[in-house]
Amino acid sequence: MGTNAATRSAYLIPYLLWMVLFVAAPIVLIAYYSFFDVEGNFTLGNYAKFFTPVYWRMALSSFWYALLITLFSLLVAYPAAYLLTKTRHKQLWLLLIILPTWINLLLKVYAFLGIFGTYGTVNKLLELLGIGTQQILFTDFSFVFVSVYIFIPFMILPIFNALEELNPSLVDASRDLGASAWTTFSRVIFPLTLGGVKAGCQAVFIPALSLFMITRLVAGNRVITLGTAIEQHFLVTQDWGIGATIAVFLILAMAVIMRLTGLRKRGGIV
Repeated sequence: MGTNAATRSAYLIPYLLWMVLFVAAPIVLIAYYSFFDVEGNFTLGNYAKFFTPVYWRMALSSFWYALLITLFSLLVAYPAAYLLTKTRHKQLWLLLIILPTWINLLLKVYAFLGIFGTYGTVNKLLELLGIGTQQILFTDFSFVFVSVYIFIPFMILPIFNALEELNPSLVDASRDLGASAWTTFSRVIFPLTLGGVKAGCQAVFIPALSLFMITRLVAGNRVITLGTAIEQHFLVTQDWGIGATIAVFLILAMAVIMRLTGLRKRGGIV
């Protein structure tokens, strides 16, 4: 017994080293820098500066856009995942959905710059329909649309897995007892796949909070988020202290979100 326990402990060493070096150490370093100003002096001013209307508006904007991206991703992903479970060759279709995630993010963003541009595919289609050229790039719509496209695979995967694990006899029993399709979905299917929905919302909402490249290239800085502010302070103003302070807030917010979406009851996931 002692030997087995020692072997299991030895297997944990690489994992613990990884967590310490690449998770705990960067967080501690960010927290450390948040207590210094641009001249390298110890200060609490960065936190006082963060709790001002300017940064709170950025925080609210970040949460609002992350919520929109998550909501639209869920509205598209749940029906798509459900249809996938009913199709033949479902694994092939799932692979085709995952395939875009293998492409570099910057390349996908630049592709949308061409598609949504003044002389892009969408505007050419609008001209053919007689609507005329529209300003699609550098709008809230283009930012949310591109973000949803990028994050949808991460929402579909956990929901698809949850639907695949669902016992079909429970759905059949619901229909045999006279429940409508909507009642079966709302009372049986959706509650039993809520774990997949929560996992998908985590996978989308948390990274959507700190987006910065899409806000620059697609939204043209019309959308200002905390991720954009962090990039500005680290790369432009060189004020690492306030940038680290914003990062600390984002880390805490992400921890709270993970806690809220990971709540459990006795016997299973809420």
